[in-house]
Amino acid sequence: MSVSTHGLRVHRGPQMLRAAVELFSSMRFAIALLTIICIASIIGTVLKQHEPINNYINQFGPFWAELFRAARLDSIYSAWWFLLILLFLVISTTLCIARNTPRIMVDLKTFKEDIRAQSLKAFGQRAENQLGETPEAAANRIGQLLVSGGWKVKLQRRDATSGSRPTAAGWMVAARAGGAHKLGYIAAHSAIVLVCIGGLLDGDLVVRAQTWFNGKSVFTGGGMIADVAPEHRLSAANPTFRGNILVPEGGQGSVAILNQSDGVLLQELPFSIELKKFIVDYYSTGMPKLFASEVVLHDRETGAQVPARIEVNHPASYKGVEIYQSSFDDGGSRVKLKAVPMAAAAKPFEVEGIIGGPSTEITNGRDKLTLEFAALRVINVENFADGGAMGSGADVRKVDLRHDIESRLGAANKTNKPKVLRNIGPSIGYKLRDAAGQAREYQNYMVPVDTGDGQPVFLLGMREKPEDPFRYLRVPADEQGSMDGFVRMRAALGDADTRARAIERYIAKAADPKRPEMAEQLRVSATRALALFAGTERAKADATTAGGWQAIAEFMEVNVPEAERERAGGVLVRILNDVLFEVLNLGREGAGLAALPNDQKSQAYLTQAVLAISDAHFYPAPVAMMMTDFTQVQASVFQVARAPGKNVVYLGCLLLIVGIFAMLYVRERRLWVWLTPDGSAVEGETSGTAATMAFSVNRKTIDSDREFEHLKHKLLALSKTEAQTR
Repeated sequence: MSVSTHGLRVHRGPQMLRAAVELFSSMRFAIALLTIICIASIIGTVLKQHEPINNYINQFGPFWAELFRAARLDSIYSAWWFLLILLFLVISTTLCIARNTPRIMVDLKTFKEDIRAQSLKAFGQRAENQLGETPEAAANRIGQLLVSGGWKVKLQRRDATSGSRPTAAGWMVAARAGGAHKLGYIAAHSAIVLVCIGGLLDGDLVVRAQTWFNGKSVFTGGGMIADVAPEHRLSAANPTFRGNILVPEGGQGSVAILNQSDGVLLQELPFSIELKKFIVDYYSTGMPKLFASEVVLHDRETGAQVPARIEVNHPASYKGVEIYQSSFDDGGSRVKLKAVPMAAAAKPFEVEGIIGGPSTEITNGRDKLTLEFAALRVINVENFADGGAMGSGADVRKVDLRHDIESRLGAANKTNKPKVLRNIGPSIGYKLRDAAGQAREYQNYMVPVDTGDGQPVFLLGMREKPEDPFRYLRVPADEQGSMDGFVRMRAALGDADTRARAIERYIAKAADPKRPEMAEQLRVSATRALALFAGTERAKADATTAGGWQAIAEFMEVNVPEAERERAGGVLVRILNDVLFEVLNLGREGAGLAALPNDQKSQAYLTQAVLAISDAHFYPAPVAMMMTDFTQVQASVFQVARAPGKNVVYLGCLLLIVGIFAMLYVRERRLWVWLTPDGSAVEGETSGTAATMAFSVNRKTIDSDREFEHLKHKLLALSKTEAQTR
C-alpha cells in the first residue's frame, strides 16, 4: 500500500505541472487576461489618474473615493494587480510560444511527401490527367516549374514489389509555399511579450521595487526639495523613471518629482537644467500656440554645458534621459496688491508677495485671514458676445426685486451665442483662509472691462470650491478708471449724516413747495428705503439679508399687499435711485470732486454702482485684493524620462505589424502531384504517365481558386473543359 501511495505522489506532481502549463499557455487564459487589461485601461482613461483624494470625494462622494483608493483605480497603471496581470500575460504568451514554436519549425521543414496516394482523392481541389512522358521526366519538369514559381519542392521516388522483380511504382512531387504565415504567428505572439516587457520596464515596477527592497519610501510631507531626506530620493543611476521638473527663468533644477498614488519620490538627474528663456505665443482664443524653452544642460560629473531648445514634440536627449516640454507655469512672479474695503469695518492697505511663495497674515476689522498668492495670469481671453461672458449686469430700476442674485454674481461663460473673444488683461488669483482652515478662492482683474453697455467694470471673481465656476461681482470704474468712486459712495451710504443730507437734497428737488404733507411722506419713504438698502434697518426681526435690493424685497413682502407691490415697488425704486444719486455726489464733494451731472453717462455709472453695492452684501470677504503692479517670472514644466523599454516596445510593434500582415495576407499552400506509369511495363517501355494533383490552402479564397486553376493548366496542361475535378 505504501509503495502504491508513493507512486501516486510521484505521478501527481508532473500531472499538476502539466495541467498548470496547459492552463497558462491556453488561448482562453490569455484572452481572459487581455479582457481584464482592456477593462482596466478603459477605467484608467475615464477616471483621472493620480488626483488628490479630495477631488474624488468632491466628484464621487466619500464611499466611492475610498473604494477607488483601496482598489488602486486612481493609479491603475502602477497598481500591483495590474502589473501582476501583465506579468501573467507575459508568462502565458511565452509558454504558448515555447509550446508551439518547435511544432511550427518542424512543420516548416516538412513537405509531407509520405502522404498516401489514395489520400489525394479526398482533397476538395484535385485534378487528374494523362501525360505523354515518363513519371521521372514529369516529376523533374513539374518540380522545376514549381521552383521557378517560388515554391519549395521535394521529389520522392516510390518503389513497389511485383512478383520477384522490382518495378517503378511512381513519383511523388511535394511542394509548399507561404511558410511565413506560421512565422507570423510567432512574430505576433512575441510582439505581445515584448510590448508587455517594455511596459513593465518603463512603468512604475522598477521604482516601486526600490521602495519594496531598497529601503526607499514615499514622501508625503511638504517643504523645500533640498530638505527632503535621502530615503525619499532615487539615484541618478535609476534605470527607468518618468517625472516632472519645474524650472523658472534664470533658475536651475536637477531633481524631478515622481508622482505616486500615496505621495512623491524625488529623482536625482545626472545633469541640471538651466532655463535661459521661455517663449510662448497664443492663438486669438487665448490658447497657447507655441511654447518653447531655451535651456543649458549642465553635466554634474564633467561640468560640460550643452545648449538646447526644447519644444512640444521636439524633446532634447542627454545621457539617456529624454527631456520633453510638458507645459508652463508661474516661476515666482512678484505682485503688489491693494486691499479695497468691502465691509464697513475694513480699511485699505497694501501688501507684496510672490506667487506660490509664503502666505501673509492679514487682520482687517474682526477677521483674521491668511492670504495665499495662488496665480498670476497675464493674458485672459473671454467671450463677449451679447454683452460679454461676464454679463453686463441688471438694470437697477427693475421692479422684480426677487431676481436671483446669481444673475449678477453669475459664472463667466453662460452663452450659446457666437463667440466674440477679447483679451481683458492680467488677473491675480489668491486664497483667503480663515482661522478654521477653510479657504475661498478669488480671481480679480487688474484693469476695468467694458462688458458691452459702455460702463467699464472691475471683475471680482469668487468661488467656494475648485470645481465650481467663478462668480463675478462687477464694480464700476469711475472717470479716473479706479474703484475709488465706488468706495466713496459706499462709505457715504454708511454714514447717517450723509444719508440725511441726501434725503433733504432729494426732497428739495422732488417735493412740491405748495404741498408740505407730500414732502413729509417722501421723507419717510426715502428714509426707510435708504436705511434698508444701507443695511442699518431690517424689514423683519428674523431677516437674514443685511441690505441691498434683497432687503427692499423683504420689506415689500411684509408691508405691501401683493396686489399693490408692483406699483409701490416702482415708486420706491425711483425714489431710492434719486436719493442714491445724491449720496453719490455728496461722497464726491467730500473728496473735493465736482458733482456728476444728471445725464445718461452718470446714470449708467449709478446703475452699476447701486448693483455692486447691493451685491457686495453677499461678498464673503472684508476686502478685495486688487493688483496694482507685477513682475512676471515664467517657468517651464519639463517631463524627464529614462525609458529603456522604449526600444523594446518599438521592436514589439514592428513584430506585431509583420506578424499580423503575415497571418492575414500570406496564405500557406501545399501541393502534391502523384505520377505513376500508365499501362503495362513491356521491356522497360511505358505508354505514358497518369498524374493526380491535390492542392491545399489554409484559407480558401477566390485567389486560391485562381491559383489552383493556373497550376492545373501549367503543370498538367489542363484547360477548364479538360479538368477532371471532384
